[in-house]
Amino acid sequence: MSATTLPETDPRAVLEDVRARLTAGTLVPVLGPDVLTADGAEPPVPVSTRGLADRLNARVAVPGRIRGNMWSVAQYIESRRHRVTLMKLLADIFGPPVAPTPLHRWLAVQDRLPLIIDTWYDGAMAAALAAERAADDWGQVQGVTRNGEWRDIWRKTFDAKGAEVDEDAIAGWNTVLYKPHGSVAPAANYLISDSDYVEVLTEIDIQTPIPDVVKDLRTDRGFVFLGCRFYDQMLRTYARQIMKRSRGPHICVVPAETTKNEDKFFDEQGITVLRMPLADAVSVLTEDAKEPA
Repeated sequence: MSATTLPETDPRAVLEDVRARLTAGTLVPVLGPDVLTADGAEPPVPVSTRGLADRLNARVAVPGRIRGNMWSVAQYIESRRHRVTLMKLLADIFGPPVAPTPLHRWLAVQDRLPLIIDTWYDGAMAAALAAERAADDWGQVQGVTRNGEWRDIWRKTFDAKGAEVDEDAIAGWNTVLYKPHGSVAPAANYLISDSDYVEVLTEIDIQTPIPDVVKDLRTDRGFVFLGCRFYDQMLRTYARQIMKRSRGPHICVVPAETTKNEDKFFDEQGITVLRMPLADAVSVLTEDAKEPA
Protein backbone atom coordinates (compact mmCIF):
# COMPACT_ATOMS: atom_id res chain seq x y z
CA MET A 1 0.00 0.00 0.00
CA SER A 2 1.61 3.27 -1.08
CA ALA A 3 1.82 6.02 1.51
CA THR A 4 1.11 8.73 -1.04
CA THR A 5 -1.68 7.41 -3.22
CA LEU A 6 -5.30 6.47 -2.71
CA PRO A 7 -7.41 4.04 -4.70
CA GLU A 8 -9.21 5.94 -7.42
CA THR A 9 -12.56 4.27 -6.89
CA ASP A 10 -15.68 4.97 -4.85
CA PRO A 11 -15.78 6.72 -1.44
CA ARG A 12 -16.12 3.42 0.41
CA ALA A 13 -12.86 2.17 -1.11
CA VAL A 14 -11.14 5.38 -0.01
CA LEU A 15 -12.54 5.02 3.51
CA GLU A 16 -11.47 1.38 3.72
CA ASP A 17 -7.99 2.52 2.75
CA VAL A 18 -8.17 5.26 5.40
CA ARG A 19 -9.24 2.69 8.00
CA ALA A 20 -6.29 0.47 7.12
CA ARG A 21 -3.89 3.39 7.40
CA LEU A 22 -5.34 4.50 10.76
CA THR A 23 -5.06 0.96 12.08
CA ALA A 24 -1.45 0.81 10.90
CA GLY A 25 -0.69 4.24 12.35
CA THR A 26 0.34 5.80 9.02
CA LEU A 27 -2.50 8.33 8.93
CA VAL A 28 -3.23 10.93 11.62
CA PRO A 29 -6.88 11.68 12.47
CA VAL A 30 -7.81 15.33 12.94
CA LEU A 31 -11.12 15.70 14.74
CA GLY A 32 -13.39 18.73 14.53
CA PRO A 33 -16.48 19.61 16.57
CA ASP A 34 -18.89 18.01 14.08
CA VAL A 35 -17.61 14.61 15.25
CA LEU A 36 -19.74 15.06 18.38
CA THR A 37 -22.96 14.83 16.36
CA ALA A 38 -21.93 12.13 13.86
CA ASP A 39 -23.82 9.43 15.78
CA GLY A 40 -27.01 11.50 15.94
CA ALA A 41 -26.42 12.62 19.52
CA GLU A 42 -27.15 16.13 20.78
CA PRO A 43 -24.14 16.97 22.95
CA PRO A 44 -24.49 19.52 25.75
CA VAL A 45 -21.76 21.73 24.27
CA PRO A 46 -21.61 23.85 21.09
CA VAL A 47 -20.37 22.00 18.00
CA SER A 48 -19.05 24.86 15.85
CA THR A 49 -17.23 28.16 16.24
CA ARG A 50 -20.43 29.93 15.26
CA GLY A 51 -22.43 27.92 17.76
CA LEU A 52 -19.99 28.83 20.52
CA ALA A 53 -20.17 32.49 19.49
CA ASP A 54 -23.95 32.31 19.86
CA ARG A 55 -23.68 30.75 23.31
CA LEU A 56 -21.24 33.44 24.46
CA ASN A 57 -23.41 36.19 22.99
CA ALA A 58 -26.39 34.82 24.92
CA ARG A 59 -24.45 35.48 28.14
CA VAL A 60 -22.84 38.78 27.17
CA ALA A 61 -24.37 40.86 24.39
CA VAL A 62 -21.86 41.83 21.70
CA PRO A 63 -22.10 44.16 18.67
CA GLY A 64 -23.94 42.69 15.71
CA ARG A 65 -21.00 43.06 13.33
CA ILE A 66 -18.96 40.44 15.25
CA ARG A 67 -21.76 38.25 16.57
CA GLY A 68 -20.95 35.21 14.45
CA ASN A 69 -17.17 35.33 14.93
CA MET A 70 -16.11 33.27 17.94
CA TRP A 71 -12.64 34.82 18.21
CA SER A 72 -13.96 38.39 18.09
CA VAL A 73 -16.81 37.65 20.49
CA ALA A 74 -14.35 36.18 22.97
CA GLN A 75 -12.07 39.20 22.56
CA TYR A 76 -14.96 41.59 23.17
CA ILE A 77 -15.90 39.81 26.40
CA GLU A 78 -12.27 39.65 27.51
CA SER A 79 -11.75 43.35 26.80
CA ARG A 80 -15.01 44.58 28.37
CA ARG A 81 -15.48 42.08 31.21
CA HIS A 82 -11.93 40.78 31.79
CA ARG A 83 -10.35 37.39 31.09
CA VAL A 84 -11.73 35.83 34.27
CA THR A 85 -15.28 36.39 33.04
CA LEU A 86 -14.52 34.73 29.71
CA MET A 87 -12.95 31.75 31.48
CA LYS A 88 -15.97 31.35 33.76
CA LEU A 89 -18.30 31.40 30.77
CA LEU A 90 -16.25 28.76 28.95
CA ALA A 91 -16.07 26.61 32.08
CA ASP A 92 -19.85 26.74 32.31
CA ILE A 93 -20.44 26.08 28.59
CA PHE A 94 -17.97 23.18 28.34
CA GLY A 95 -18.45 21.93 31.89
CA PRO A 96 -21.05 19.24 31.09
CA PRO A 97 -19.20 16.01 30.23
CA VAL A 98 -19.44 14.88 26.62
CA ALA A 99 -19.77 11.14 26.09
CA PRO A 100 -17.28 9.65 23.61
CA THR A 101 -18.82 8.74 20.27
CA PRO A 102 -18.22 5.43 18.46
CA LEU A 103 -15.43 7.14 16.50
CA HIS A 104 -13.69 8.32 19.69
CA ARG A 105 -13.90 4.83 21.16
CA TRP A 106 -12.65 3.18 17.96
CA LEU A 107 -9.66 5.51 17.74
CA ALA A 108 -8.87 4.93 21.41
CA VAL A 109 -8.29 1.20 20.87
CA GLN A 110 -5.95 1.66 17.89
CA ASP A 111 -2.74 0.96 19.77
CA ARG A 112 -0.55 1.56 16.72
CA LEU A 113 -1.88 5.10 16.29
CA PRO A 114 0.82 7.45 17.65
CA LEU A 115 -1.01 10.77 17.27
CA ILE A 116 -4.58 12.02 17.47
CA ILE A 117 -5.34 15.69 16.88
CA ASP A 118 -8.54 17.13 18.35
CA THR A 119 -9.32 20.74 17.47
CA TRP A 120 -12.32 21.36 19.76
CA TYR A 121 -12.47 22.22 23.47
CA ASP A 122 -14.41 19.19 24.77
CA GLY A 123 -12.85 16.23 26.58
CA ALA A 124 -14.52 13.34 24.76
CA MET A 125 -11.38 12.00 23.06
CA ALA A 126 -9.41 12.10 26.30
CA ALA A 127 -12.27 10.32 28.08
CA ALA A 128 -12.23 7.56 25.46
CA LEU A 129 -8.49 7.09 25.84
CA ALA A 130 -8.80 7.02 29.62
CA ALA A 131 -11.43 4.28 29.36
CA GLU A 132 -9.46 2.10 26.93
CA ARG A 133 -5.78 2.61 27.71
CA ALA A 134 -3.42 2.09 30.60
CA ALA A 135 -2.51 5.25 32.47
CA ASP A 136 1.09 5.16 31.28
CA ASP A 137 0.15 4.58 27.64
CA TRP A 138 -0.96 8.06 26.60
CA GLY A 139 -1.04 11.74 27.44
CA GLN A 140 -1.89 15.05 25.85
CA VAL A 141 -0.29 18.28 24.70
CA GLN A 142 -2.42 21.43 24.72
CA GLY A 143 -1.88 24.85 23.25
CA VAL A 144 -2.03 27.62 25.87
CA THR A 145 -2.42 31.36 25.64
CA ARG A 146 0.63 33.58 26.02
CA ASN A 147 -1.75 36.42 26.86
CA GLY A 148 -1.16 36.48 30.62
CA GLU A 149 0.82 34.38 33.08
CA TRP A 150 2.42 31.94 30.60
CA ARG A 151 4.24 34.37 28.35
CA ASP A 152 7.28 32.12 27.94
CA ILE A 153 5.56 28.92 26.79
CA TRP A 154 3.40 27.77 23.88
CA ARG A 155 1.88 24.59 25.26
CA LYS A 156 1.45 22.37 28.30
CA THR A 157 1.76 18.60 28.62
CA PHE A 158 -0.46 16.41 30.80
CA ASP A 159 -0.33 12.73 31.64
CA ALA A 160 -3.37 10.43 31.51
CA LYS A 161 -4.32 11.37 35.08
CA GLY A 162 -4.35 15.08 34.27
CA ALA A 163 -1.12 15.99 36.03
CA GLU A 164 1.14 18.49 34.26
CA VAL A 165 4.42 16.88 33.25
CA ASP A 166 7.54 17.83 31.36
CA GLU A 167 7.33 17.49 27.59
CA ASP A 168 10.06 14.83 27.76
CA ALA A 169 7.41 12.45 29.13
CA ILE A 170 5.97 12.15 25.62
CA ALA A 171 8.77 9.75 24.67
CA GLY A 172 7.24 7.10 26.93
CA TRP A 173 3.72 7.30 25.55
CA ASN A 174 2.26 5.08 22.87
CA THR A 175 -0.29 7.71 21.78
CA VAL A 176 -0.25 11.50 22.04
CA LEU A 177 -3.46 13.52 22.00
CA TYR A 178 -2.72 16.99 20.64
CA LYS A 179 -5.24 19.74 21.42
CA PRO A 180 -3.85 22.77 19.54
CA HIS A 181 -6.50 25.18 20.82
CA GLY A 182 -6.63 23.89 24.38
CA SER A 183 -9.34 22.00 26.24
CA VAL A 184 -11.71 22.23 29.15
CA ALA A 185 -9.88 19.30 30.78
CA PRO A 186 -7.80 18.85 32.75
CA ALA A 187 -6.84 22.48 33.37
CA ALA A 188 -9.21 24.69 31.33
CA ASN A 189 -6.67 25.96 28.82
CA TYR A 190 -8.18 27.95 25.96
CA LEU A 191 -6.85 29.64 22.86
CA ILE A 192 -9.99 31.48 21.81
CA SER A 193 -9.77 35.29 21.72
CA ASP A 194 -8.06 37.36 19.06
CA SER A 195 -5.38 38.37 21.56
CA ASP A 196 -4.65 34.69 22.33
CA TYR A 197 -3.63 34.20 18.71
CA VAL A 198 -1.55 37.34 18.16
CA GLU A 199 1.81 35.73 18.89
CA VAL A 200 0.75 32.26 17.77
CA LEU A 201 -0.09 33.43 14.27
CA THR A 202 3.13 35.45 14.14
CA GLU A 203 5.20 32.37 14.94
CA ILE A 204 3.20 29.53 13.46
CA ASP A 205 4.67 29.90 9.98
CA ILE A 206 8.09 28.99 11.42
CA GLN A 207 6.39 26.23 13.44
CA THR A 208 7.36 27.43 16.92
CA PRO A 209 3.96 26.68 18.53
CA ILE A 210 3.75 23.18 16.98
CA PRO A 211 5.02 20.43 19.33
CA ASP A 212 8.12 18.56 18.22
CA VAL A 213 6.26 15.25 18.42
CA VAL A 214 3.83 16.48 15.76
CA LYS A 215 6.64 17.69 13.51
CA ASP A 216 8.44 14.37 13.84
CA LEU A 217 5.46 12.08 13.31
CA ARG A 218 3.97 13.92 10.35
CA THR A 219 7.03 13.59 8.11
CA ASP A 220 6.02 10.14 6.84
CA ARG A 221 2.29 10.35 7.48
CA GLY A 222 -0.84 11.98 6.11
CA PHE A 223 -3.93 13.45 7.74
CA VAL A 224 -7.62 12.62 7.63
CA PHE A 225 -9.95 15.44 8.69
CA LEU A 226 -13.20 14.29 10.29
CA GLY A 227 -15.82 16.76 11.49
CA CYS A 228 -13.67 19.74 10.48
CA ARG A 229 -14.71 22.80 8.49
CA PHE A 230 -12.47 25.46 6.97
CA TYR A 231 -14.76 28.42 6.29
CA ASP A 232 -12.59 30.77 8.38
CA GLN A 233 -9.01 31.83 7.77
CA MET A 234 -8.00 30.85 11.33
CA LEU A 235 -9.18 27.27 10.78
CA ARG A 236 -7.36 27.02 7.46
CA THR A 237 -4.15 28.50 8.86
CA TYR A 238 -3.90 25.98 11.68
CA ALA A 239 -4.63 23.02 9.43
CA ARG A 240 -2.10 24.21 6.87
CA GLN A 241 0.65 24.61 9.45
CA ILE A 242 -0.04 21.28 11.15
CA MET A 243 0.14 19.56 7.73
CA LYS A 244 3.33 21.38 6.76
CA ARG A 245 6.12 19.11 5.48
CA SER A 246 3.94 16.01 5.91
CA ARG A 247 4.10 13.24 3.34
CA GLY A 248 0.40 12.63 2.77
CA PRO A 249 -2.06 11.53 1.62
CA HIS A 250 -4.61 13.99 3.00
CA ILE A 251 -8.36 13.33 3.07
CA CYS A 252 -11.31 15.33 4.35
CA VAL A 253 -14.88 14.17 4.84
CA VAL A 254 -17.24 17.10 4.35
CA PRO A 255 -20.92 17.69 3.55
CA ALA A 256 -21.87 18.28 -0.07
CA GLU A 257 -21.99 22.05 0.41
CA THR A 258 -18.68 23.80 0.98
CA THR A 259 -17.58 27.41 0.55
CA LYS A 260 -15.35 28.74 -2.22
CA ASN A 261 -12.61 29.35 0.34
CA GLU A 262 -12.84 25.76 1.52
CA ASP A 263 -12.66 24.43 -2.04
CA LYS A 264 -9.63 26.61 -2.75
CA PHE A 265 -7.97 25.36 0.43
CA PHE A 266 -8.57 21.73 -0.53
CA ASP A 267 -7.08 22.32 -3.98
CA GLU A 268 -4.03 24.18 -2.65
CA GLN A 269 -3.27 21.52 -0.05
CA GLY A 270 -3.91 18.53 -2.28
CA ILE A 271 -6.66 17.21 -0.04
CA THR A 272 -8.90 14.44 -1.34
CA VAL A 273 -12.48 15.46 -0.50
CA LEU A 274 -15.16 12.91 0.28
CA ARG A 275 -18.50 14.72 0.04
CA MET A 276 -20.74 12.60 2.21
CA PRO A 277 -22.43 12.63 5.63
CA LEU A 278 -19.91 12.17 8.39
CA ALA A 279 -22.10 9.50 9.98
CA ASP A 280 -21.76 7.35 6.85
CA ALA A 281 -17.99 7.72 6.87
CA VAL A 282 -17.75 6.87 10.57
CA SER A 283 -19.87 3.76 9.97
CA VAL A 284 -17.32 2.48 7.45
CA LEU A 285 -14.31 3.41 9.57
CA THR A 286 -15.62 1.69 12.71
CA GLU A 287 -17.40 -1.30 11.22
CA ASP A 288 -14.72 -3.74 12.28
CA ALA A 289 -15.62 -2.89 15.87
CA LYS A 290 -19.31 -3.78 15.49
CA GLU A 291 -20.86 -7.01 16.61
CA PRO A 292 -21.46 -9.49 13.77
CA ALA A 293 -25.08 -9.81 12.65
